[in-house]
Amino acid sequence: MEKLSNPASTNQASRRKFLKLPVAAAAMAPSLPARPVIDEHDPSNIKLCRRLRSDIAEDDLLFLKQIGLRWARVNFQGNADLDYMAQTQKRYESHGIKIFSGVHYAYRELDLQLGKPGRDKHIETYRLFLRNLGALGIPVSCYDFHPANTYTTDIIETTRGYRAREFSVDDFRNKVEKQKFDREYSAEEIWDAYTYLMKAILPVAREAGVKLALHPDDPPLAMMNGVAKVLVHYDGYRRAEQISESIEGHGSPHWGLTFCVGTWSEGGGNMGKDVYGMIRDFGRRGKILGIHFRNVSSPLPRFYETFPDEGYMDMYQVMKALREVKYDGTVVPDHIPQLVGDSGIRRAGTAYCIAYMRALLKRANEEVG
Repeated sequence: MEKLSNPASTNQASRRKFLKLPVAAAAMAPSLPARPVIDEHDPSNIKLCRRLRSDIAEDDLLFLKQIGLRWARVNFQGNADLDYMAQTQKRYESHGIKIFSGVHYAYRELDLQLGKPGRDKHIETYRLFLRNLGALGIPVSCYDFHPANTYTTDIIETTRGYRAREFSVDDFRNKVEKQKFDREYSAEEIWDAYTYLMKAILPVAREAGVKLALHPDDPPLAMMNGVAKVLVHYDGYRRAEQISESIEGHGSPHWGLTFCVGTWSEGGGNMGKDVYGMIRDFGRRGKILGIHFRNVSSPLPRFYETFPDEGYMDMYQVMKALREVKYDGTVVPDHIPQLVGDSGIRRAGTAYCIAYMRALLKRANEEVG
């Protein structure tokens, strides 16, 4: 009589044979070097950061801790007192958040930016602020130089239903623009005022061990409200760099960029170098000190701001380009649009942006290695 096979034992033998196949294949495959995994809080990694005020509420600090934020750019609200700054730093650090860069708007005083009498008292306040940043170990001070600026022509509801800043050149020129002062100010006058400021503050920044991070003009129009704007093109940044080198020497290690991806995207093909070209040029030389990670709907003559996943820039490619040049500074979700019910520090929008940026950063580190 023919012996019948046991179906259960046959299936078990087949299963054992099948399970051995991937083990054998793995043993035969050439070994590949493991790609290093970079922890988010590794000092060599990009630092996810948020623009905040020194008088932020305690529960907002707790919220930021809960979503994993560990870095901040703090506006000290016009207070350059060392004790106040130290208490602010201590309060942030009690929630595990380090202040990487500081802001004091003394540099925005119009006497200073237009080169008028009275500017020296504002410069002295800013010099004190830089010394105190250095005393507290805060390595970067962010600043800009665009007097008589207009940022926005309207606040609109976008196609996705959130509210965001819009700028239209036509609306600005025809409905908003007006000469704000008794006369026009030329580009050379603004450069003279900028150079005067840098001669006063760059040596102090060097002594304090603080780097100065210069933001471009937003939006990048050459003249607004009767005042020239000079940081609207790659050539403007190169001239600012040359001014710093004339003061501090070759390379000027205490001068660099707050590179605003949103501003540069607003300018489109008129900026001299695109976003990626700027990252390769200044980033490879260690001259980018902060990134404003903002997307926009389109280049000028009209744009509105978007969440990073919606605008016309591929923000993953931006994050990847930053890692390719080994950028390890801060990346800030800039001008966060307003979601329904969101106010104050815009918790929902902040969480949305930080989570999205964290995912982009993780993927970029995996790809770039």
